Amino acid sequence: MSKRAVIFDLDDTLVAFEPVSEPSWHQVCREYTLTGSGKKARRIYEAIKKHSDWYWDDDTRHREGRLDIRTARRSIVTAAFSDLGLPQTEAVLVADRYGAVRLENMYLLPGVESTLQALRGMGLTLALITNGESAAQREKIERFDLGKYFSHIFIEGEVGSGKPGRDIYRKALSDIGASPEETCMVGDNIEWDVAAPQSLGIDGIWYDSEGAGLPPDAPAVPFKTIFNISELLDILL
Repeated sequence: MSKRAVIFDLDDTLVAFEPVSEPSWHQVCREYTLTGSGKKARRIYEAIKKHSDWYWDDDTRHREGRLDIRTARRSIVTAAFSDLGLPQTEAVLVADRYGAVRLENMYLLPGVESTLQALRGMGLTLALITNGESAAQREKIERFDLGKYFSHIFIEGEVGSGKPGRDIYRKALSDIGASPEETCMVGDNIEWDVAAPQSLGIDGIWYDSEGAGLPPDAPAVPFKTIFNISELLDILL
């Protein structure tokens, strides 16, 4: 497979993001019940989850929230605390504590470092495209020292556009200096990381980290599907 450049997604492709969400909320709720409310940690978690699911289920709120994640979290937890009759000032502390705990609990997915090193050794140009605000995404990149692998990093909050829009992919191709045919995109989101780039002629490689298989209503068929990031080496050799 003749490629010059590989673009990666960040969350749940290189760094475990979703798997640590629920455990981090449980941890923070348990901490809070020890120092604040007498209510059960499970009840607090369920109230937060209800408002979180509602908040992130709307495309407009999702985009606004990921570009100001601290405010979004505070809004979610404040609404949950209001339902439970808990102090609003404590809701802010819980929301901010969750942000710190989730970052602490994140980890690199299996095979990431060795695969990125090998791809660089093959002479491929590596780039990163991630949605979200600059500070939050840079914090993850710095914590896991991922910046050293990528010649270009495109963050929604810095670029001014994000996935699944095509503009961020066009900018990436322009800055990298590669054609769509010379480039592939690797990510876990079928719409954002496969359908969007493939509409521009970039091969989309879907990272099916849960082994769930392609859903019947998938908006695109990936060029390739992988279950571990190291499988890229066989595809790109």
